[in-house]
Amino acid sequence: RQKYIKNPPEGMTPKLVKDMTDSDLLDMHYFMIEDDDLDDDEWEKGFYIDLF
Repeated sequence: RQKYIKNPPEGMTPKLVKDMTDSDLLDMHYFMIEDDDLDDDEWEKGFYIDLF
């Protein structure tokens, strides 16, 4: 919570973050970090099907 209060996501204020429920805060955090792996240029290790 303190991390997002000090540096709120775009479109939010520290007060909005402070007043969020724990559940809402966890949901926001999940969606904020969800695409972090997609920012890397490296492919994920795993099984991929090439359709082309």
